[in-house]
Amino acid sequence: MGHENQPPSIYVIAAHPNWRNSRVNRALRTAAIATPGVALCDLYETYPDYAIAVQEEQAKLDAAQLVVLMHPVQWYSMPALLKLWVDEVLSYGWAYGHGASALKGKDLWLVASTGGAESSYHPQGYNRYFFDAFLPPYEQTAALCGMRFLPPMVLHGAHSASQEAMTEHVNTFAQRLNTYPNWPELDDLEDCIACEVPERDRPAEEH
Repeated sequence: MGHENQPPSIYVIAAHPNWRNSRVNRALRTAAIATPGVALCDLYETYPDYAIAVQEEQAKLDAAQLVVLMHPVQWYSMPALLKLWVDEVLSYGWAYGHGASALKGKDLWLVASTGGAESSYHPQGYNRYFFDAFLPPYEQTAALCGMRFLPPMVLHGAHSASQEAMTEHVNTFAQRLNTYPNWPELDDLEDCIACEVPERDRPAEEH
C-alpha cells in the first residue's frame, strides 16, 4: 500500500521540568498523545539523565513534516533540557551547514505558555518587551535549518487562566494538529529562508 493518502507526520517535543505542577502543558501533552499521526517525546521523562539519544531523535525528525516545540517559557527562553536537545540534535552537517538538508522544507511550530499575563509583555509592563522580542532565536534556528517558522501558539497568564480559556486553548491545539497542513494562514507564509553557513565559520576544532 502507498503512503500518499496518509497525513504528514508530526513530532512533538514536550519539555516541562515538573508536569505535576503544570496546568496547560499537561493538558496539551494529553491532547497530542490522543491525536492520530502524532509522535510525542516527553524530554524530561525520556532523558532524566540528560543523555540524549541523538541518532534516534534525528530519525524521528527525519520522519516528520511538522516539528512542535511545546514548553513553558522559563527566563524568556526554553527549559534547559530542550536547549540541550537543540544543541545536540540539530547538529552541524546534519541540520545546518554545508550540504546539510535533513530538515529543509519542514515546519517548526512553537507552542508555549507564560506565567505572566500578556499585558506584562509590554514596554510599560514588568517584562519590558512585547513577547515577539523573545522569538528571534526560535525563528533563526528554523531559518538556519531551512525550516518554515509557523506563527506561534502562546497562552499567556497560564497560572491564572480560567478553565474555560484553558479548554479553548487545548481544543484549538488539538484541532490544529488534526488539520495540519491545511491551515489557511500557511498559504501566506513565505518559503523557507536559505541561510548558508560558510565552512570557515566552523573550524574543525570547537572554539
